[in-house]
Amino acid sequence: MPAILIVDDLVSIHEMLDAVIQPTGYQTAFATDGEKALVRYKADKYDLVLADIDMKPMDGITLLKQLKLYDPSAVIIIMTAYASTESAIQALKSGAFDYLQKPFKVDELMQALRRGMEFKRAMAEREASIAAPSVKAGDFEARLIGDSAKNKRLITQLKKLATAHTPILISGELGSGHEIAAELLHAAGTPKDSPLVRIDCRLSSMESLRSGLLGENGQGGTWVQQAKGGTLFLLHVQCLQKEAQSELVSVLRNNAHNFRLVCATEEDLEKLSEEGGFNEELFYRIAALPVQLPPLRERTEDISLLLKNIAGRSSNPKFDAKQIEFTDDALSTLKAYRWPGNLVEFTQFVSQVLTTTETRVVTSAQFPLRVHEIKNWPTLADYLAGQEKQYLARVLQAAGGDKDKAARALGIDVSRLG
Repeated sequence: MPAILIVDDLVSIHEMLDAVIQPTGYQTAFATDGEKALVRYKADKYDLVLADIDMKPMDGITLLKQLKLYDPSAVIIIMTAYASTESAIQALKSGAFDYLQKPFKVDELMQALRRGMEFKRAMAEREASIAAPSVKAGDFEARLIGDSAKNKRLITQLKKLATAHTPILISGELGSGHEIAAELLHAAGTPKDSPLVRIDCRLSSMESLRSGLLGENGQGGTWVQQAKGGTLFLLHVQCLQKEAQSELVSVLRNNAHNFRLVCATEEDLEKLSEEGGFNEELFYRIAALPVQLPPLRERTEDISLLLKNIAGRSSNPKFDAKQIEFTDDALSTLKAYRWPGNLVEFTQFVSQVLTTTETRVVTSAQFPLRVHEIKNWPTLADYLAGQEKQYLARVLQAAGGDKDKAARALGIDVSRLG
């Protein structure tokens, strides 16, 4: 029989909830404060915790955080008497599965308990079904190329989160690998052949979102049904219209147990939500486990390995693409460029060079002018603060001592650099 731990400092609340919950087939236990609740939970783990937010000496939010530290899989529903949603948002931010605002109706309580129990059951079933995941041990390294510290940390984090049923938010600049990360999480964290339903919120009209994602009365549309047992992946989630954002909250409340949710964004959603540009409750529902993708310019030591990998997938009419070499100067230029389009831009650029080069050795002179952008470019203030000669010397230093590159970037004759 599923067991629920009810935490409230009013005995009358215990009696009322016990009278409502017991006849529905749940076993109940009680604690009058957060400290006693922690002791009880550690002694006899419960399927769900229903806790009031306003208690002493340990309040509901503190209890929530302590329970999550002890058991990250704990399913906790917070009860709050406040009229505003501020305390509810705080609960979600701290890891609550859901919240109930007092006074609540019996059917609201039972629906919340049902959703929590279904989520708990779905997590257990997921863990059992992915004992032999479809993704192999080296697949993360094979798709996330690089030996840099930042890339290694990303791989380690994704592996740890692979089996989590909690929503994951992947953030990072455009082209930095959102889809690769989501596909790896799906392959490693869901049963073999389970569905991956991909929704590009940037391209989806409100009409298609209504039928596919939102459905009627917060029950979800056809895409939500298709994702059952697998992963629902929302790409460019920041592009969801405001109306869709608020309705998606209801869909997630009602269907959290049905699928694994992964969202991706190029924006700072937390800042956007604080400024009113994104639904705050939705943010905390989708951002329980955040992943930050590093931009390519912060892991330039991976560029040589990326070149080798792209060469292995490219072809050239004259040479074996694997045998094409990049000079030290060419490598320095690639590492100095900022790559605003990150991995996508880099892959497209290098693929084009490998395919079209008529020489087996590639130099920086074969690159278009935009790639000769200099890293750590001195500012106008630097120029005004010193002599022109000193300024030009700093530009030359930023260009790695390459006078031709510095002159091209500045649009001056190379003779002015001495």
